[in-house]
Amino acid sequence: MRGGLLGAVGLAALAAAAPAHAEDLRGALIQTYNSNPTIMAQRAQVRTLDEGVAIARAARRPQVSGVVGVNQNVARVAGSSVSFGQGRNVNAGVDVSYPLFDGGASRNSIAAANERVLAGRANLRATEGDIFTEAVGAYMDVIRDRIIVTLNSNQVRVLETNLQATRDRFEVGDLTRTDVAQSEARLSLARSDLAGAEGRLRGSEENYRRVIGELPDDLQPPPPLPPLPDTPDEAVEIALANNSDLVAIAAQIRAAGRDIAITRADRLPSVSAVSGTDYTNYLGSADDQFGGTGANNSIGTAAVGVQARVPIYQGGIVGARVRQAQSAQQQLLERGVETERFVVSNTRSAFASYRASLEAIESNTVAVAANTLALEGTRAEQTVGTRNVLDVLNAEQELLNSEVALVTARRDAYVAGFALLNAMGRAEAEDLNLDGGALYDPVANFERVNRRASDWGDDANPTAPVSTRTVTGPVANTGLTERGQ
Repeated sequence: MRGGLLGAVGLAALAAAAPAHAEDLRGALIQTYNSNPTIMAQRAQVRTLDEGVAIARAARRPQVSGVVGVNQNVARVAGSSVSFGQGRNVNAGVDVSYPLFDGGASRNSIAAANERVLAGRANLRATEGDIFTEAVGAYMDVIRDRIIVTLNSNQVRVLETNLQATRDRFEVGDLTRTDVAQSEARLSLARSDLAGAEGRLRGSEENYRRVIGELPDDLQPPPPLPPLPDTPDEAVEIALANNSDLVAIAAQIRAAGRDIAITRADRLPSVSAVSGTDYTNYLGSADDQFGGTGANNSIGTAAVGVQARVPIYQGGIVGARVRQAQSAQQQLLERGVETERFVVSNTRSAFASYRASLEAIESNTVAVAANTLALEGTRAEQTVGTRNVLDVLNAEQELLNSEVALVTARRDAYVAGFALLNAMGRAEAEDLNLDGGALYDPVANFERVNRRASDWGDDANPTAPVSTRTVTGPVANTGLTERGQ
């Protein structure tokens, strides 16, 4: 099922930039993938979690610090005599420590950070699927609403023609004032429906711009969906094996288990190897400070050793923190069940909506054909006097209603089918064949930073969003761009 949705559209050239106007679903999804702010923010969140591994590794590396100072004695008391301003020195030292044993805290910290990275990547994939589903919905909403506006516009034109014909027949005494009033009322309602449809279309187009990043151009029909499961149980089985939300919560639960071990390490001894060097230069004032003559004006020392810290009693804080970490893991375990329920519910709901929409398409297709035939017959019967104006108006409205229902059912079926793919974990970038060099690889940043040991290895400060903004001109200065500090 992977790669089934857009594989036939030929996405091997995705290394190029997204088109200026996404005229098909492929282009809309590419543009969404490259510029949607929710996806961009989730990528940044994954990079934040990557740095958590580097931070955890730092606890297992040597720590080096230096100190330097200049001192001037202001007073010296010897018996009953006091002297001022005698003696000065320059002091410098370097201390090195290396952790030998910390009860497994650093090892478990690294493992927990790695689990959170895995959870972050899964959340990124889940976010991609959710945003792609939203983009498909926005795309199909525009197509649906444009067709509905066209249908309502045609209805208005037909009713305008009907009204003119009714008025002409009224003038020659063939129809009554009641027939004219009925035609006028139906035309007014049609114009109201058209205005409402146009308003919904504007809303759909703005929602399209919010999700995809630009106003829609002429949109092409979407490609067929890949084969979907035949039963809801089959769909649920696929979802439980592939849904990224379940992968993310499982990784978070494992990380919480590591957090418990990290907290328990506070009860154990910690051992470090230490080394220090000190150098003091009295700047020629050693004789004045220590008395006599020939005192050394510079002294250097060096020492190595092992230090152990053995906690004996810490006021109960360790036990409280362990219980806190255990409760946090229990919370995640319960959230795991909640997520599982949510996935199962979403999968079954999407499956039911998809099947219901397919049945609605079949029924409304029959209804459109029947109402088309009924309208033709009603108009023919009106010409021979067996039907009146109201019968024709009702037949025209019923045909319009069935056409709108058919368009809506087609939109609902496609969106529900894509939502089912998403619930099964099959609506992510890899599944949609968004390849050819354009896919974001979270592993690349992880490999770049997770073992970096330099305290000066900064990246450039972010100065502007990566995602596409939809506000331009003077009103766009809303503080979303900042100078690097």
